[in-house]
Amino acid sequence: MMGGKIMGTYSKLNKKRVWLFSILLVMAVISFFGIRWATYTRPPLPDAVAALENDAQVAVTYQPWLTFTPLQNPPDTGFIFYPGGRIDPRGYASLMRVIANENYLVVVPKMPINMAAFNPNIAEEIMATYPDIEHWVISGHSVGGAMAAQYTYKHSEKIDGLAIWASYPPGYADLSGLELPVVLIYGSRETTVTDSSVAERQHLLPPDTVYVRIEGGDHHQFGSYLIQPEEDLATIERSSQHEQILEPTLKLLEAVAK
Repeated sequence: MMGGKIMGTYSKLNKKRVWLFSILLVMAVISFFGIRWATYTRPPLPDAVAALENDAQVAVTYQPWLTFTPLQNPPDTGFIFYPGGRIDPRGYASLMRVIANENYLVVVPKMPINMAAFNPNIAEEIMATYPDIEHWVISGHSVGGAMAAQYTYKHSEKIDGLAIWASYPPGYADLSGLELPVVLIYGSRETTVTDSSVAERQHLLPPDTVYVRIEGGDHHQFGSYLIQPEEDLATIERSSQHEQILEPTLKLLEAVAK
């Protein structure tokens, strides 16, 4: 009789331990995948990694942000670039290096959980760090482009130019009354930033905004980072798309720097 009670009590304790272990195991799995989700970034491709090398023209540093500093002449114009969601800032190095070679300071901040929406005002800290820069252009890709537009909307007195890559302003960010150069660049092979979606938001941008549609370009060739085969929708080479991105962006920078 007593032995049966002891066995019953032991059995109940055993079940509780099993349930507790199961709960802890589930929590550990959720935490693991949650951390992995929050920290995942699309890694840079070899051409982007190669663009990170220092040379006599440009110094590349990583703290506190990925920064490309021209070495031949002190720049007076800076280019702040917000990365797209889940993209390693280094994935844009191929493009940023070309911009820096034209004597512009380039800063690409890493965002919390790799999403610009969680720190759209990082430009404040960047500009405060470089007081010698007289003119600032802000830019970004995808969600980074939307957040660059949002920052310009809220702090237009601090920004001299805006370059939106594969994105458009949030619906509340009416920039139409601002007197600053704006360029919006997108690919014809985009799935969300299309002719119609861009046209629907034209009222949010200044009347003289420059729109650049890259025939055959897609969303992911605005950088140089790893994607899945099914995400590759471009019908032109990445190098060609990069050239067509850089040309209007550099024209905007040149206009601001004058």
